[in-house]
Parts: sequence; C-alpha cells; structure tokens
Amino acid sequence: MIETKRLKIYAACEEQMKAFIAAQTVDVLKAAYTEMLEGCLSHPGQREWYAIWMIELKDGTHIGELCFKGIDETGSTETGYGIDEKYQGCGYATEAVTAAVSWALKQNAVNCVTAEVDSENIASVRVLEKSGFQLTGRTGQEGPIYSKCRSFDGNEQIKPDNIK
Repeated sequence: MIETKRLKIYAACEEQMKAFIAAQTVDVLKAAYTEMLEGCLSHPGQREWYAIWMIELKDGTHIGELCFKGIDETGSTETGYGIDEKYQGCGYATEAVTAAVSWALKQNAVNCVTAEVDSENIASVRVLEKSGFQLTGRTGQEGPIYSKCRSFDGNEQIKPDNIK
C-alpha cells in the first residue's frame, strides 16, 4: 500500500477486481479492467504491474483508480489513472500519480514510467506535468507520450530519450 497525506493507494486483490469489473456499466472500462485482471492471472509474480490500483481517501472512500500496464524488456511501464468526477479538481490525481510513480521508480525492474494522454485533456496533461513528466516528442494511440525516468543512481529524473 502507498499512503500519502490524504490518500491510500493499493493494488486490488483478485476478488476486488472481479467485483469492480462486475459493477462497471461502461463497456470500454469493463473491457480494460478485464484485461488487467487477465494480466494479473497470467503474471502472478508481477501482479502489481497489471492490477487495478484503488485510490481511496484516508477514510476509505473510493475516489478513483490507477494502473500500470506491465513492464517491457527495457524496464518501462505505462501508467493510466482516473478520478471520479465528484472528486476532480482537488489535486487527488496529482497526489496519486506522483506517489505511485515514485514507488514504481524505486522498484529494481523499472527504469521509466510513461503515460499517453489526449492533448485536449488539459486536466490530465497538468497532472502529468505537476508529477514531473515531460513530453517525449512521440505519439501513441491515445495521444502524446510523456515520461518520467530513473537515473543510474536510483533518483528520479526525466530522460525522455531513453524510452521507446
């Protein structure tokens, strides 16, 4: 579990993921979360890199989700996140992304975290910028790719040219 001043962030267990998927009413989200569960089941030793990470207020109120999308051979992982509309605009996404990415970059297998975002999604772009990500100059399926990477001494630094 990752804790911040206001949040608890943790990888959901299989049962939580199944219940969360069953409760989804948006087909594209249901499909994405199902893919995450399948990733957990296919990679039991690396489940945190495929799981739905729940974002909760300290009082246990669920306010959003975060995920990583596996780790590639270069040590790069992609992150995605979302905060329920009712809780947007309070800095929770920035707090969660900053904490989760900091955690990820401290793991031996991870050298870099990337994120793709629709450039018209100004709020999400700002979350990435405030969390220390920078544009790589490349574009993915969802839009421009941002990255935040680790230096060889283990400290976080931005090195967009070191990722795919």
